[in-house]
Amino acid sequence: MKTILRAENLEKVYRVGKVDVHALRGVTFEVEEGDFVAIMGPSGCGKSTLLHLLGGLLTPTRGRIIIDGEDLTAASDAKRTDIRRRKIGFVFQRFNLFPTLTAEGNLRLAERIHARNGADDPERRREILRLLRLEDKMHHKPSELSGGEQQRVALARAVITRPAIVLADEPTGNLDSENSAIVLNMFQELNYRFNQTIIMITHNPEAAAMCRRIIHMRDGRIVEPRESLKV
Repeated sequence: MKTILRAENLEKVYRVGKVDVHALRGVTFEVEEGDFVAIMGPSGCGKSTLLHLLGGLLTPTRGRIIIDGEDLTAASDAKRTDIRRRKIGFVFQRFNLFPTLTAEGNLRLAERIHARNGADDPERRREILRLLRLEDKMHHKPSELSGGEQQRVALARAVITRPAIVLADEPTGNLDSENSAIVLNMFQELNYRFNQTIIMITHNPEAAAMCRRIIHMRDGRIVEPRESLKV
């Protein structure tokens, strides 16, 4: 099985006044192609910091991140942006859709940014929208969609360009239980149908149970499950 992501001894230290705050402390793990991984742990344990490092939105104080054979941490700012554009899809709690574009328009924009050559793949868009049960919403703008539908459009946008990995930060955090279940089922179906690699941060044990593997964190470290539950 191909290793799609490798994190090596990641540390992230913030300077707050005269105090060093350690958000991550020596985090090391690997993710294989086609894996669906949940990252769990109490608030402040470093989950979101880790996800932002993996996505190239932050740089580690120490350590390395290799994504699909490319060293994210050794790259220049321009190269890191290029790797992020080509290799990574993001899904956040906030849907971050362009309000003036339709569901299909948001996907088309993602395609154009990814390819930089005006690429247009209507068949791929229809396939993804159909899989996410959005085919009858493709011409609707975000204001005309429910929260669950908007998050499904955000998920479609994340996978439309066939990224090496999708990073999801509490993707059901703003949804009710019914829409959360729908969105999580969509994640699972994309993982199985397209062998899409997904790393998802979640506080929800039911969401984590749908993943193939769970990584537990506490105090900036990866820990055994029982340690992550300590108060």
